[in-house]
Amino acid sequence: MYVPHVKTRKVAVLGFRAVGKSSLTIRFIDDVFIQAYNPTIEATFNKTFDVDGSHYHLEVADTAGQDDYSILHSQYALGIHGYILVYSVASKNSFETLKIIRDKILNVTGAATIPCVLVGNKSDLQFERQVPREQGQALADSWGCAFVESSAKHNERVEDIFKLIIREIEKTTQHYDMPAESGCCCTIM
Repeated sequence: MYVPHVKTRKVAVLGFRAVGKSSLTIRFIDDVFIQAYNPTIEATFNKTFDVDGSHYHLEVADTAGQDDYSILHSQYALGIHGYILVYSVASKNSFETLKIIRDKILNVTGAATIPCVLVGNKSDLQFERQVPREQGQALADSWGCAFVESSAKHNERVEDIFKLIIREIEKTTQHYDMPAESGCCCTIM
């Protein structure tokens, strides 16, 4: 029996409070929408799924309850392969906050760029919209990352978010998964 190679990837879901980080994560993992969720709970969720013909075990660090965006815990920078940066389309403040969060990630990691997906969540709140789609796309373009608007409530584009982050990660980490027979070796002294 053939057992496919499964690649493990770790992602952190970051953003201002009440933008739907947990709702997106739980919708993806369990395919349910939770109306009421304790925002102080911080958890890691796991799911194995296929992206472009490859198998991935995804570990998702949901940073619920992260009210003080000025402090980025090192646990959200170390060992993380990619970032899902979420704002609410109904909150200009949550959109502006992501710029600070991304800068902090870059500072903590020492990287010039990071694999990430910019997500405008709550796209079902059209009458409350404060951030035009074009503004989200422009920010993503300036960061060189993927962009999607979604609705966890209506399960719109939720799975796309997680497939996009895998694709963004794979652009930068393909060399991590070289088979042993490739002739590559490492000696630690």
